[in-house]
Amino acid sequence: TEMSDREAAEIQISELDLLSSMFPYEEEFIVTDQLAVAELKHYVENESAEMPSSKVQFLLNVKPEVSNASMVEFSMSCALPFKYPTVLPEITVRSSFLSRSQQIHLNSDLKTYLMENCNGEPCMLSAREWVKDHAAAYIDKELSASSVTTSNTMQSEDTTFTRLWIYSHHIYNKQKRKNIIDWAKELSLSGFCMPGKPGVVCVEGLQSNCEEFWLRIRRLTWKRILIRHREDVSLEGGGHAEIQKQRKFSTLEEKCFDAHGARGNHMDLGQLYHFLEEKGCADIFQMYFGVEGH
Repeated sequence: TEMSDREAAEIQISELDLLSSMFPYEEEFIVTDQLAVAELKHYVENESAEMPSSKVQFLLNVKPEVSNASMVEFSMSCALPFKYPTVLPEITVRSSFLSRSQQIHLNSDLKTYLMENCNGEPCMLSAREWVKDHAAAYIDKELSASSVTTSNTMQSEDTTFTRLWIYSHHIYNKQKRKNIIDWAKELSLSGFCMPGKPGVVCVEGLQSNCEEFWLRIRRLTWKRILIRHREDVSLEGGGHAEIQKQRKFSTLEEKCFDAHGARGNHMDLGQLYHFLEEKGCADIFQMYFGVEGH
């Protein structure tokens, strides 16, 4: 029998609950889009609720059990399609120790494993186990396959343009503010950072670069930081011109909408709203602050 959308959503929620009880620490398991989970729960609990608008996304970090690989960590960036578990989860495994070709090889083997072993059943735990047992071996593997196939696969991976809207309880620290700007520049991301309380960061660019930025930012110490919203757009050709066309911001700059002059702590949200409106992003304001009820 066909699984209904609500049944699929219930399975996703129970699997997320299981993951968070098994991996209670943020460095092991972190949901990158809390809003999507809230929407999913609402959908399950209310007969009349509409299908959620965005997929649940999360990161699982895995340290393989290999004697000489104590420093190695693999990050599994996961998204659950609405029909999951009747369709496979979207998983990309990354590690700073993997070359591009090794990463492509690893991800393609993981996908094959899932296709052969995970039909219609929740499979995040078995995917994590597979990565834990097998991923380290790829660090030493050099691909003999022709470079042609590699470049084709690379082509397909870099065809998503992403915009992340990050919310932080506050951003005051000078070093963090410098990191945000430096890392965005290094990863060719544009957007803006609004320091103060609350702190708002928007970055846009290639999906893999946005995810790398989020991984770095998250590792710093925060009272509270989360992705409020994310936008993913498929790029037709994936070329430079196509990326530029999608950008709403030209560079990444710090924006100070100073409300009270003297302290400069609390930002003038009215000015932020007009700034977002100019950039064609006014609906985001509602997501940041409508939810919080400020």
